[in-house]
Amino acid sequence: MTKIIAHRGASKYAPENTRASFELAYQMNADGIETDVQLSKDGIPILFHDEKIKRIMRRKGFLQDYTYNELKSMDIGSWFGSNFIGETIMSLEEFLIWIKDKPLQLHLELKNNVIDYLHLEVLTYNLVERYGLLDRTFFSTFSTRSVQRLYKINRDTNIGWLTSKSRQQLPLFSRSLGANAIHIKHRLLQPKLVQQAKTENMPLRVYTVNKPKQLDLCFKYNCDSVFTDVPDIAKTAYQTYL
Repeated sequence: MTKIIAHRGASKYAPENTRASFELAYQMNADGIETDVQLSKDGIPILFHDEKIKRIMRRKGFLQDYTYNELKSMDIGSWFGSNFIGETIMSLEEFLIWIKDKPLQLHLELKNNVIDYLHLEVLTYNLVERYGLLDRTFFSTFSTRSVQRLYKINRDTNIGWLTSKSRQQLPLFSRSLGANAIHIKHRLLQPKLVQQAKTENMPLRVYTVNKPKQLDLCFKYNCDSVFTDVPDIAKTAYQTYL
């Protein structure tokens, strides 16, 4: 069964990585939610995708230049539409409190391939462990060093290596880093890679899959999960495919 994971929430319909986006994904019966984790200036794990805040908040600087309280005071919904004015940034802890009683997978992408945040892995891991959610949480990162650090924290952790680049024997390379799953850009999905992943018993998860033909291909290959901005469309497509 292919899981439908809402990419930054239902981010086609609501501002990404906000409570509104997560609530909508939940209402659309997504199987899980993917979100991005960085650190504020005062070391608080925050849900935000870009390193710079200009696109979302219309301000200068990097996320790490601001404290959690400073970030919390900024509007992150009005850029998307007037219906979302007043949406505020969420900390990882707020998100874990929100999702704890909901039957959803958690996919946490550590955004540290550009800025290598000190202690991001252990701070994120410890919060998830504190809320008793390790069994349904999946960590991922584009950073090979970060994969290795996560593996050192707990080698039984669900760790996916994110990549948009083709590589010979990708499953074997990913496993050598400490990953136990592969998260690939949709254009990399090919029969050879699918077979390699099956041989290595490694879940294959695909991002960001919004178009019907791309979704159907993922379903055909029985990919473990698809990350999508349109979980409602993906759920319908999967039911039709079945």
